[in-house]
Order: sequence, then structure tokens, then C-alpha cells
Amino acid sequence: MPANKKLKIGIVGCGAIGTSLARHIVSHFRRNARLVALYDLNGQKAKALAQDCGRRNLAVGKLQALISKSDLVIEATALSASFEIAKKVILHSCDIMIMSVGGILKYYEPLKRLAEKKGAKIFIPSGAISGIDAIKAASSGKIKKVTLTTIKPAKAFLGVPYVMKRNISLSNLKEDTVLFEGSALAATAAFPQNINVAATLSLAGIGPKKTIVKIVASGKVSRNIHEIKVESDSGLLFSRTENIAHPKNPKTSFLAVLSAIAMLKQILAPIKIGT
Repeated sequence: MPANKKLKIGIVGCGAIGTSLARHIVSHFRRNARLVALYDLNGQKAKALAQDCGRRNLAVGKLQALISKSDLVIEATALSASFEIAKKVILHSCDIMIMSVGGILKYYEPLKRLAEKKGAKIFIPSGAISGIDAIKAASSGKIKKVTLTTIKPAKAFLGVPYVMKRNISLSNLKEDTVLFEGSALAATAAFPQNINVAATLSLAGIGPKKTIVKIVASGKVSRNIHEIKVESDSGLLFSRTENIAHPKNPKTSFLAVLSAIAMLKQILAPIKIGT
């Protein structure tokens, strides 16, 4: 991008993540980027965030209007919507950053081919886990096994259909209880709001069918914990991340927002650090 041209950014989804990113772009990236549009199915959210950012005209009533204004679209909605949004953005040769990466897991390859055809880029932040750089590097060799163990407070799983259908009691939980063990693909389908990190991990490593995920409900922890173990021909990798919840949305880790900010810095910076 020419030095004198600012990256035009549109944000789809004006919840906790979209709001945090919008405010950061306006406050910290003014020299290299410009927030040009906000869209949410709940139009009032977009209008409120636009006003908060000091420009009421940022709110648009249609996704297409946002895409036409943007060089980069940030998707910050839900797994159920992320694929369709990504497809529409890429069809217009526009770049996209995907936060709800679990929603594209089944469609990753066709989405990748579409991006190649249209000359668009797909950016996926590391999210609420650490060690993605090392896993990407290890995948250039041979990875034998990837395991993710996610431990969350029991209350994080209240109301989850997968748990309710199996009559798993989460009240007054004293011992850690394994709720699920299987592939990352199955995990994201069973826990769409709780295990987005499994999708990112699987795309960085050996794929959603081979990546093993264990989900644990705990009455002892207060943070969301992700432990990753990777066995490869380059060595053994192990990481543990204990996340503090986003102050505006306890279902979202604050690190997930910061990872998106870090990726924006990479996009805008002349020097790229990390793989």
C-alpha cells in the first residue's frame, strides 16, 4: 500500500469485539488506517457505536454498503454468520479478517480457492491461545499429533445445548468434568460459542479432523485455560494460556481482541515479526 494511502476498514458486528476494535482503530491507527463503516443486524448497535466513534455516518444499513467502502472488512459476528459474510466480502475482491473462525472451518478450502481467484486475503488472528507461530513453523515439517485441552469455569457452559441434551449437571461442581473429547471439527459444532480457538489451532497445524480437543468444566478455576501439546519432527511444543475475560463480554477472552489488534499492526507495519 502506498505510504500516503490509509487502509479503509469496515467492521461487521458491533458487540464487545467489534466495539473494542472500532475504538482502537479510531484512537491508535489514525496515521495508517481509517474506519469507514459499521454494520450490525441490530442497526441501533451500529448507530450507537458510530456515535461513540464521533461519526454518525459510519453506520450503514446493508452489508454491501460496508463492503463497497472498505479495503479490509473485520468480521466480528457469530460462527453461524461468518462464512456467508466472508464469501460476500471475498467475491468483491476485498480482504477480510475473520474473528468467528469456527464458522468457516468446513468451508476453508473453497474459501481459500475463492480468495486466490479474486485476489483477496483472509486474515485469521491467533485469538485466545498462544504458540500459533511455533505451530505454523512446525507444520512446515511434519506434525504427528496436536491436542488441545480447554478448561473453563462450569458456568461458561450453562445453557449450551450439547450439555443440556446429555443432562450434565454443572451446579456445585467439585471435580473437573470432561464434557467432550473428539476432533476440532466436532468440537466447534458442539460448542460454537466456547471453542473457537480449536478452529484456529487446527488450521495452523494438521487440520480440523486430526486435531484432538478435550473440553473440561471446572468448579475450581476462574479463568479460561487452553493447554496445547504438539508432537512434531522439530520437537515437542507445549503452551498454556490462562485468559482474563473481556470486561464487556465474559464469553470472550480479552486476548482475542488484542490478537486482532496485533494482526492489524502487522498488516499496517513495514516490518512483519513472527511467522
